[in-house]
Amino acid sequence: MAQGEKSWEKRLAGGPDELAVDFVESLSFDRRLYKHDIAGSIAHAEMLAARGLITRAELADIKKGLLEIAEEIASGRFVFDKRQEDIHMAVEAALIAKIGDAGKKLHTGRSRNDQVATDLRLWMRDEIEILQAYLTDLQRALVKQAEQYAEEIMPAYTHLQRAQPVTIGAYLLSFVEMLARDWSRLKDCRTRLNVCPLGSGAVAGSTLPLDREMTAKSLGFADITYNSIDSVSDRDFCAEFIFCCSLIAAHLSRLAEDWILFATTEFGFIRIADAYCTSSSMMPQKRNPDMLELIRGKTGSVYGALVGMLTILKAQPSAYNRDLQEDKLHVFRAADVTEACVQMARAIVEHTVFQTKQIADGLDHGFLDATAMAEYLVGKGVPFREAHGIVGTLVAQCEKEGKVKLSQLALEQMQAVCRVIDRDVYDVLDPAGVCRNYKTLGAGGPDNIRAQVKYWKEKLKEQ
Repeated sequence: MAQGEKSWEKRLAGGPDELAVDFVESLSFDRRLYKHDIAGSIAHAEMLAARGLITRAELADIKKGLLEIAEEIASGRFVFDKRQEDIHMAVEAALIAKIGDAGKKLHTGRSRNDQVATDLRLWMRDEIEILQAYLTDLQRALVKQAEQYAEEIMPAYTHLQRAQPVTIGAYLLSFVEMLARDWSRLKDCRTRLNVCPLGSGAVAGSTLPLDREMTAKSLGFADITYNSIDSVSDRDFCAEFIFCCSLIAAHLSRLAEDWILFATTEFGFIRIADAYCTSSSMMPQKRNPDMLELIRGKTGSVYGALVGMLTILKAQPSAYNRDLQEDKLHVFRAADVTEACVQMARAIVEHTVFQTKQIADGLDHGFLDATAMAEYLVGKGVPFREAHGIVGTLVAQCEKEGKVKLSQLALEQMQAVCRVIDRDVYDVLDPAGVCRNYKTLGAGGPDNIRAQVKYWKEKLKEQ
């Protein structure tokens, strides 16, 4: 067989058109699987030797040759030839060139269909652990900030309108909770993908006495797949992984959106370090939060990868089809973009300062203590729906009189609306006091936040 010629080309008349060579190749992007492809090939070769399908001497030559190829690729000395189409054929061709006939035996009982399905699972296991580590780093950065601002008060918003007072720490820990779900989803995804399809062949398995459990164990899989038809075409784990990335991107985008607003002159809640801002080519005063805007924008790339992956899967007939070659484009893009965004978010969080004095100076605006006053009335025996209406009436009265907070109303004005209101109402009409009085678990007051900071510090040590 001529150098560069593929065995399956014997079936076809003539060589491939150059346009077809460029169209079908995936080597330009799947070469990043080389470590996993070589690990899978070594495990496969060890199984072949154990079953007597190759000799021990041939196994030694195969392992030596594969490890040399891995080193050549890692060092940049390996010459990739697009005529080999993909990383599997590139490695195999190089192995045959190195060791001769022993290299031709490596593909015994194996198809590129089960080979790539295995490689992608091996790669994704590693990628999930990397991404989880980055998420943990971001969580730690948020927890550290939450501890620093455990008692500082800020307004919480619903519908982008001021709602109730919370500590800044409570706000920061809300993202820690989101990221914890992301971390957990990735863990679940890894559990489901950690089964080995190797030995399923092209679609129906093999008549050779392959030991699938041996290769699975050697590669650290928890189990094997049990239907060869599904094994070679299953990419559910790819869609699930990209979905996990999509939710991470969504959470980062929400943080970015908040902080873009908080960094404006109108809010003035935070100051982002200059290293994570840019200026304007025309307006010299500008400090633009471009890194946050890019985190928000790159979310679209991750969502696009998910739609692309699902579109590939939606019309697949049973078993392997060449469409699945495109899966790696979407998986790699989602992973790369998500990694970059998580790392950038961590850096920004670590170097952002909350401007607590400016936030505190504006706390009297927006009637943040209105809900606390309604609950004060509940404590006096007023039904909540009635209390809600009473406080709404008092807020409207404040606005009519140009007052910005409920405490500016005289006691007589309040009692004219509800007789049970007494002088002690002024004890609850203060955002900081409201925060101190929160009693429910998970609420936004300082006591709860200090406890949550302690909890997260311990939990993140375990991740």
